[in-house]
Amino acid sequence: MTPTIHLHASDLPEGLDLGPVVAIDTEAMGLNPHRDRLCLVQLSSGDGTCHLVQIPQGPVKAPRLAALLEDKNVLKLFHFARFDVAILQHNLGVRCAPVYCTKIASKLTRTFIDRQGLKDLCRDLLGVDISKTQQSSDWGQKTLTPEQQLYAATDVLHLHALKEKLDALLAREGRVALARACFDFLPTCAELDIVGFEGLALFSH
Repeated sequence: MTPTIHLHASDLPEGLDLGPVVAIDTEAMGLNPHRDRLCLVQLSSGDGTCHLVQIPQGPVKAPRLAALLEDKNVLKLFHFARFDVAILQHNLGVRCAPVYCTKIASKLTRTFIDRQGLKDLCRDLLGVDISKTQQSSDWGQKTLTPEQQLYAATDVLHLHALKEKLDALLAREGRVALARACFDFLPTCAELDIVGFEGLALFSH
């Protein structure tokens, strides 16, 4: 599936409605929310269209994107939400909720397998092979290449379909309520990461 890609500077366009469930991903200069700046936010309503918001260097002001992330009537759908929620909170000053994490849902249901990456889930559950060749590219450059844009869009293109498959597995295994409790904790887990408690390490001995 080749997505339709819309690239926006600094914020979402006015009047854009992405529906009640929005797939979201981020690209940054690295994996440390304190050190590495947010460069790109990808969003899709699951219809094959992806909106890429390029975040400029310096003070970040994206009021329409921030309002969507904080909208309690919109479910934000991630893969490995812990990082994305943390870097969005740290850079945009928002508490992103409610959220759903396909990685957590997979770990709660597919306990027979160690590989829980997005590429693995797409292959195993959807029969789709996605490329991760641009994963380590420079997301801070002013002009993103077509290859980077396609890679970024692909990261949100399949999340709605994955959620449908994983919801069925959660129901089958009797872990729907447990998954919801984990998802509800994710914004707090991200906040713990940001202030230096490294999330679940707080609960260790």
